[in-house]
Amino acid sequence: MDRKQAVTKTFLGLFCSVLLLCVGCDEFRPDMFDKKEAKPEIGPVDGSVVTANTKLGFSLFNEIRKTEQDKNIFISPFSISVALAMTLNGAAGETEQAMTNTLQLHGLDSESINTGYAGLRQTLLTSDPKVTLTIANSLWARQGFSFKPDFLQRNTQFFGAEISTLDFDNSSASKTINQWVDTNTNGKIQKIVGDQIDPITVLFLINAIYFKGTWQKEFDPSKTREGPFHLANGDEKQVPMMRQQRWYPYYREENFQAISLAYGDGQMSMYIFLPDRESDLNIFLENLNAESWENWMSQFHEQDVSLVMPKFKLEYGKTLNDPLKALGMGVAFDPELADFSRMASLEFGNLYIEKVVHKTFVEVNEEGTEAAAATSVEVGVKSVPPPPISFSVDRPFFFAIRDNETKTVLFMGIVVEP
Repeated sequence: MDRKQAVTKTFLGLFCSVLLLCVGCDEFRPDMFDKKEAKPEIGPVDGSVVTANTKLGFSLFNEIRKTEQDKNIFISPFSISVALAMTLNGAAGETEQAMTNTLQLHGLDSESINTGYAGLRQTLLTSDPKVTLTIANSLWARQGFSFKPDFLQRNTQFFGAEISTLDFDNSSASKTINQWVDTNTNGKIQKIVGDQIDPITVLFLINAIYFKGTWQKEFDPSKTREGPFHLANGDEKQVPMMRQQRWYPYYREENFQAISLAYGDGQMSMYIFLPDRESDLNIFLENLNAESWENWMSQFHEQDVSLVMPKFKLEYGKTLNDPLKALGMGVAFDPELADFSRMASLEFGNLYIEKVVHKTFVEVNEEGTEAAAATSVEVGVKSVPPPPISFSVDRPFFFAIRDNETKTVLFMGIVVEP
């Protein structure tokens, strides 16, 4: 089935009774908000959001690779884009535009973005009954800090976000958040928030994804045996290599070959791109972008393949501040310039993104693949300086001239008529 033509759900959601009572108010606390997710309706997936997610993924991957040459990298573009899209609901002005551009959502208004992610999320969750996929979102607010009702409502309605209030000064707060991440990644990612929460942090927006897919045709464990894996520096490493011969979707290009391994009913697959021995992975990566990816995806055809591939497991973590700034989102991280006025009133201080933390896990074996990701957007507050005290000398006054070294008053007087 064509994912872009799949039928999906959108959200109509109703405010909880507390919110209805608060209509007309500027602010209310997250703990006053009903956590129940709105019931969705069915609607088509917006291809613009799918395309945007693909473009963000490759742009971010290539930006990370600049500082991590010849290292394992594993990211979840969908997890990152969902966490940032939730944050986008609180952005305004230049900050909103910069985030929209970085997320590759050019030309889409807020409503289209939200309904697009809602539909995509629901489609993914129902894509393949033989594949386990969970997508969970949450907002964790500092106790005593109020957020705007519309910001909270959009994230519950369109992203199904759970909203909770915690005492961030209590050491149990980070444990509570990390336990939520641990639960929603099936124990694969146990920690996304540090033990001590920064005093300026007022909100965490977190996405967690868990995936477990069984190969459509599993590998026979008895055929797995040690074999050489050639490292980038020329060395060899002995690793467990799985073996299977069957018909696979296959693609051959001038300097590489590619194969597709299906999970479950075939709605989801792993794609492996292997540069030729005479070529180099970095050469391949230099030509890897959203456009080339879409071109390659259309050219796979069934071929009899003798496949040998390694079992592997890796964990990856990255703070994404610098890559996101390089992609044009710097204003959102600037305490002076960031504009998240749709998130909370400026009377509490100027909000900005402190940190975007991304963690992933993947294990590939004879049975299939297990993967998880979590993305945390930490929002901090830069206190707004108190308004200047009014001191208008527009009435009679006393004044003095004093030598502060000797404390001698040299002159004094009053002015009743300048």
